[in-house]
Amino acid sequence: MCGRYAASRSAGELAGLFGVEKRDPAEELAPDWNVAPTKQVYAVLERPLKDSGDPRPVRQLRTLRWGLVPSWAKSPDVGVKMINARAETVHEKPSYRRPFAARRCLLPADGYYEWVTGAAERQEEEKGRRKRPRKQPYFVTPADGSVMAMAGLYEFWRDRTLPEDHPQAWWATCAVITTEAQSEPFAGAGEEGPRSLADIHPRMPLVLTPDRWDAWLDPARTDAEDVRGLLVPPPAGTMRAYPVRSEVSNVRNNGPELLEELDAPEAGTLF
Repeated sequence: MCGRYAASRSAGELAGLFGVEKRDPAEELAPDWNVAPTKQVYAVLERPLKDSGDPRPVRQLRTLRWGLVPSWAKSPDVGVKMINARAETVHEKPSYRRPFAARRCLLPADGYYEWVTGAAERQEEEKGRRKRPRKQPYFVTPADGSVMAMAGLYEFWRDRTLPEDHPQAWWATCAVITTEAQSEPFAGAGEEGPRSLADIHPRMPLVLTPDRWDAWLDPARTDAEDVRGLLVPPPAGTMRAYPVRSEVSNVRNNGPELLEELDAPEAGTLF
């Protein structure tokens, strides 16, 4: 899954990396090393500019609320539970089927966080004994330091309780597409601790390599099977993962220190 990630790159840097043609300086976000659901996040997408009269899709850097709200939802509260969409079923689920066909985006990140349950606690859980588990956060990031482009969907929801011209009448929201975590060793995997992303968690964000960005963002691609063919994870070994401070578990903590690599997990023996 993807429940927390880091996004510290500026709007200007992202515009250059993704070939963005249009961005609104009024929507610029501060660096965020602890992005959580319901926060505003950067998204790269292609659609015609509103009121321009030009039907040509324009690549834009927009801010969206993380947690997709379907256009037919009665309340935006459902978005809290819709932060991730499974790649295996995204084309057929009622909530995601329409945006998958024509409202796809890229969600830029430095990397994402995932938590590993300690070995002793995991054994207790397997026995059915509920207790408060000790979990060690790991940060997963491109091994070469490049931007992580997570495949995403976006949608618009109209708040019918407000007039059309009200600034909060429309909600623009998004979800991260996830896939089965890679079982091959990640870059720099050692003899101790997790050696693959699957050792950390069975799911991972679906990260798209640059050669797929244009096709993924193209709103003219509406055939579900054609688009599904783009949902291919990056080659094995292009990601690395390392333990980070447990402070990241509290969303109120935020700063570059959250990405600092620990010499050893804080949660003790994990494997």
